[in-house]
Amino acid sequence: MKIKGWVKTTGQIALIGGVTFLVGAFFLLIAGVSPLAAFGHMLKGALGSPGKIGYVVQAWIPLAICACGLIYTFRSGLLNIGVEGQMIWGALCSTAILRQGTNLDLPILAISLAFFAAAAGGALWALLAGMLKTKGGVNEIFGGLGLNFVAQAAILWLIFGPWKRPGIASMSGTEMFPVELWLPTVMSGRISPVGIILTAVLFTSTALLLARTNLGLYLKAISSNDRAVFLMGLKPARHILLAMAVSGGCAGLAGAVQVSGVYHCLIPSISGNYGYLALLVVMLANHRIGAAMLIAFFFAGLNVGSIQLPLIMHLDSSLSGVLQGALVLSALAVYSRRGKKWNRNSAWTV
Repeated sequence: MKIKGWVKTTGQIALIGGVTFLVGAFFLLIAGVSPLAAFGHMLKGALGSPGKIGYVVQAWIPLAICACGLIYTFRSGLLNIGVEGQMIWGALCSTAILRQGTNLDLPILAISLAFFAAAAGGALWALLAGMLKTKGGVNEIFGGLGLNFVAQAAILWLIFGPWKRPGIASMSGTEMFPVELWLPTVMSGRISPVGIILTAVLFTSTALLLARTNLGLYLKAISSNDRAVFLMGLKPARHILLAMAVSGGCAGLAGAVQVSGVYHCLIPSISGNYGYLALLVVMLANHRIGAAMLIAFFFAGLNVGSIQLPLIMHLDSSLSGVLQGALVLSALAVYSRRGKKWNRNSAWTV
């Protein structure tokens, strides 16, 4: 039975990949270029050298961290659209600590406090959306989107206001932090070992918590029938808030990695749309944590590899967005055709 299941899954993946390739090839042919040449340049741009792989890993870290958090909310039947704002808020909180880091005797203490503040800030921002849902009856999609706009407005106000560079305010962001407050990096500053370790810890803990503890069982039960769970003595609202807080905390940590490990300052586009992209990753992975990590790496490779298109073939790099959308839509079509029930209440496995 296991072999049969693996064969079926492999066939589905191959079909999804084939449909995605055909859709991408169609748009490339319209643009008048060879699909094989374009895909070859994208592959080379993502994996052609150790340095380019480093850029892919750099993009994969925040995307994978956000995806880890979203697994909790998807497990409980929630669409945490506000993960983008939660990542921004985590970046804001970590920046507030790092700006005061020079007053602390130990830089490692400042960085640790920055990550703690980022997780707390992201969790509290997610709890606002959770409270709107559990107490006010506001759908988490609308609450999350609204809070995303508020977070984006807050970061712009701080960069162009209280935290602007001395004598100037620009889209380039705040003043750079002192070097001692940067996360240690390897491969010419492309990869932060702290980010990799953090991602591995979150990946492992998420897999264990949701597959081996009562928390995972409770969240799955809430997504299936929250009224029945209430009659069994559980409190769905409490677990929904917990799932939102964990998801927001992970997004906040991703924001801290961007601030201290990548840009070393706060910029308006600090989130890089990783929150929205993580939603596609988790949906495409059908809420499976292992698959989510692999798909996140694939999406990161698409983003990095697509930079080669305007440089070499004079095409717009937005092709990666077309391929990502085609990948999700083809997956929906394949699973729907196979009779799969594809929705946010589907079963979660490691």
